[in-house]
Amino acid sequence: MDNNIVNNLPVECISLIISLTSPRDACRLSVVSPAFKSAADSDTVWEKFLPPDYQQIITSNSVSSSFSSSSLLLMNSLSKKDLYFHLCNNPIPIDDGNMCFSVGKEDGKKCYMIGARALSIPLKDASAFCLWKSLPESRFAEVVELKVMWWIDVKGRIETKILSRNTTYAAYLVYKLAAETFGFENKPVQLSVYFEGTDEPAEKCYAAMLDPAANKNSRQFLDGAGGWMEIEMGEFFVNGDDGRVVCSLFDMGGLINYKHGLIIQGIMVRPKSGC
Repeated sequence: MDNNIVNNLPVECISLIISLTSPRDACRLSVVSPAFKSAADSDTVWEKFLPPDYQQIITSNSVSSSFSSSSLLLMNSLSKKDLYFHLCNNPIPIDDGNMCFSVGKEDGKKCYMIGARALSIPLKDASAFCLWKSLPESRFAEVVELKVMWWIDVKGRIETKILSRNTTYAAYLVYKLAAETFGFENKPVQLSVYFEGTDEPAEKCYAAMLDPAANKNSRQFLDGAGGWMEIEMGEFFVNGDDGRVVCSLFDMGGLINYKHGLIIQGIMVRPKSGC
């Protein structure tokens, strides 16, 4: 590359060009030359990579009270590049701590995780069937353990208007199995994702084994802590239309094929490109 050409370009011009690429490209271009580093690290570039409404999200009334004012002050003091990676690695609790918000490292698109308390779970307040407890490695104050279930019908719902437009998303069940568990090693459950108000397409449902020993599609959760696993429930496309997506885990085991010992942290909704 001709350094004379680079040095003669205004930093603002280089920044504009880099802002049309991607976060990964910006990081790579920052090592080309001092001029490129100054441009690639600028707020002009990284503001473009952040979701357009990120400020409204982190300062809105929906942010959980557990998110301290000092955390907000810290974020406001960061450069846009540092803020980008902070939001990638430090999900923000919203909706009274029942959800959390983050951005994807690859593309800066919005990611959400629905906590167990915000899920629709039969008999969720009956202690004989659901045990609510705190685990230090969870993103949420509580997770739920399904103790004895003759049927499982867990649903999470999310409004598409809060997601990034023109994006293919996938939903993932984030879970682990208790030390003493039964029924997941030999019988699959049904997973599906569909838009609320439409008939749930049978072809969108598929059977999956939640026991990782029996299902190679189950993998360690991205946090890498506490033994959490995730399995894809399905995918959907977000365009300009508003709607609500249902993410469903279902099993009609019956009295003979009952299950117990499934611990659910929540449902992650993120772009297929990753988060």
